[in-house]
Amino acid sequence: MAAIIRRDGARSFVLFTVGGMGLALPLDSVLEILRPPALVPIPLGPPSLEGLARRHGAVLPVIGLRRVLGLAGAGAGEGETDDGETKAARLLILRHNGQPVGLLVDRVSGLSAVDEGRIADSGATPDPSIDADLLAGAILAGDGRDGALILDPGPLIERQFADLGRIASPAGAADFSAPAQLKSAAAAPQDEEQLVVLTVAEQEFALPVAAVREVVPVPEAVTRVPRARPHLLGMMTLRDALLPLVGLRELFGLDAEKDRGGRGKVAVLRTAEGLVGMVVEDVREILRVPRERIDPVPPLMAREAEFEDMDGIARLDGGARLIPVLSAERLFRHGAGNGAGSAVGFGGGAQGREGEAAVAMEAERAEAFVVFRLASAEYGLPVGAVQEVLRVPDAVTPLPNAPDFVSGVTTLRGAVLPLVALRRLLRLPEGQGQGGAGDRSRVVVIAAGTSRAGLLVDGMAGIARIPDGAIGPAPVVSQAQHRLIRRIGALENAGERRMILLMDPAELLDMDQLADLLVTV
Repeated sequence: MAAIIRRDGARSFVLFTVGGMGLALPLDSVLEILRPPALVPIPLGPPSLEGLARRHGAVLPVIGLRRVLGLAGAGAGEGETDDGETKAARLLILRHNGQPVGLLVDRVSGLSAVDEGRIADSGATPDPSIDADLLAGAILAGDGRDGALILDPGPLIERQFADLGRIASPAGAADFSAPAQLKSAAAAPQDEEQLVVLTVAEQEFALPVAAVREVVPVPEAVTRVPRARPHLLGMMTLRDALLPLVGLRELFGLDAEKDRGGRGKVAVLRTAEGLVGMVVEDVREILRVPRERIDPVPPLMAREAEFEDMDGIARLDGGARLIPVLSAERLFRHGAGNGAGSAVGFGGGAQGREGEAAVAMEAERAEAFVVFRLASAEYGLPVGAVQEVLRVPDAVTPLPNAPDFVSGVTTLRGAVLPLVALRRLLRLPEGQGQGGAGDRSRVVVIAAGTSRAGLLVDGMAGIARIPDGAIGPAPVVSQAQHRLIRRIGALENAGERRMILLMDPAELLDMDQLADLLVTV
């Protein structure tokens, strides 16, 4: 049991309540007291873990004291709402082994300097509802003031996260910043084109992955430009640089009555006019298409100026699915051909090129990730480790004696592909939108050497370039989590904050190790 250190006959405490119980922490152990921010859930943690928060550039795990103490009301009814906001009144931030940690409490009563005579050993006022090992003493009631149990923050946090702040990232981790090198000549990258599939007005279009710098959500606020033509939607900021926005629906004159399906996505392209944001409804897939299945535009159409922005047409599913492949270089001549002058410039291209230079300088110090959704969080994998992102296949063959997180196998261009259900792997609750017809579920195909696997996820969120300075180590909430999620990317743009859990693809490809690791969860 930790001793209470007394100075000058008094000690200062933070007083608070949890479930109607009066508790206290030494003031010198509390770094901050603030209103709880929105929390991002992280899997494979202890039951007391509410999620992750970001404060002063650091990512910290947040513990629900109701959960720790086993009090009624723990969980979504008291700790968290459906939109990620917490109902708890205050968040106390402490430091443990050099790592900040948040404690969710119901209400902070205040700060109090307590005389030595009112501080007693916890054994003097035993409370059977709290483990004595979590207590450092008690503040006795008297003179019209309530008493409180003094928590010992060390054992309290240690019991939840035994390895927090102790595990360093291993040396020699696999480098997936470069494209994966496949051994099979039949699947060699030079024989295939990697395409990003976009949707606009319920129609599919594709762009080469190499032409798409990143895909980000459309910001809530877009600055409109007076007297701009309909396809010039306005401007947004991308990492402190201006980015002109062009609506592909308006540029192509597609059906304006079709459902836009929410705010949509911005595909950031490099063009002769500088960086341009192309607004689409959604980003559905990343496909590897054999070059012989991308046909040139038929001559009758190729003669028309309206089709000069197409590089070809991809034939998929035996020709039942045709996707126009757009040219990022020629795409915005479409607006110029309709009397728009510069199709993307708002009064000249110099400012756009300056913005491109600013973003390009930062991009040199950034990593690119394919971002997907799982439960209520976003996860990322290095672009170099992702071969493609596909629709969930209709037929999956079960695999006898496989771990529970292996849904089965399917075939992809003649090769067997094991399918890993990430929700099961990460011990997340089964949710809606997994494998049903017409839903947004996807298979993210990852590869390293000759190893491949398909990860079943809830949907694709886009492609993100995260500056090196915005990537930090993930708090270690368990050994299993540390092996799979070692880093976290934090993005902030136009007042919107995103926290992306960055997964290690090498660990995901080692099925035997995964099965052994999850036994400890």
